[in-house]
Amino acid sequence: MKTLKIKPLLIKAFGIAAAVFIMASCTEKIDIELDESYTRLVVEGKITTDTTAHVIRLTRSTSYFYPEQAPGVSGALLTIDDGSEIITLTETEPGTYATPSDYHGLPGRNYTLNINLSEPIGGHENYTASSYMNFPAPLDSIKAVFRSEWGPDGFYEITCYVQDSSSVDFYMFNVLKNGELISDTLNKVFVTDDRFYNGNYTNGIGIGYLNQSYERQKVNPGDILAIESARITEEYFKFVTQLQIQSGYQSPLFSGPPSNIKGNISNGGIGFFATYPVSYTSTIAESN
Repeated sequence: MKTLKIKPLLIKAFGIAAAVFIMASCTEKIDIELDESYTRLVVEGKITTDTTAHVIRLTRSTSYFYPEQAPGVSGALLTIDDGSEIITLTETEPGTYATPSDYHGLPGRNYTLNINLSEPIGGHENYTASSYMNFPAPLDSIKAVFRSEWGPDGFYEITCYVQDSSSVDFYMFNVLKNGELISDTLNKVFVTDDRFYNGNYTNGIGIGYLNQSYERQKVNPGDILAIESARITEEYFKFVTQLQIQSGYQSPLFSGPPSNIKGNISNGGIGFFATYPVSYTSTIAESN
């Protein structure tokens, strides 16, 4: 009697085929119906100490799978009251409202944004938001340091030097390269509190990073690198921090479900009206 021998490679092939068949048999298409909440007003805008036309953007919230840009809210009346003067904003395009071009904020004042809609959104026609403008804390200087060990092409780290005050402070930093704003969205700005250097001199703390793998961030010798620094409120710091967490990568196994971030808009509105002083400090990039 002959014994039938099956080669191990053939057994392995049978095992793979069986596993594929089992997994294919267990696949089932599931359509999930997502409930939609009521439409809400979304507000995005800021007032700084720069003299320019400051912009406030009004849109409507949309469904999760809405394929286009959120629709702007037109025909609203927007005013800003700083306790001494009230100005009216002009609608420059649907949903975009601007201050006069010579307008600038003054530190130490509390600013109130009043919004009167032409028709209700979320059951309300009137919305308000208030924000205090801190006094500035300009940097002494900045330095661009190339970090070759960070990533395949390295990073430029922008470090700052400044005497921090003894009060609890919150800061936001934007990076500019040759006058172009690199951190052009809130998920790219760098925000921090001063818990690790409160009341001390910051002898070269990193506040901005340029990834040399990306053409837009690539630094060449002679490039002018600048930091726009802002002393923001704790409320706005928390808003930006939560926005960056929710818009960044999260492991679905451990993260909670996304939710609307708490802003400062009344009557259930979404978003934030921010005010803060800004100052600019620059340096010239040297060769690596």
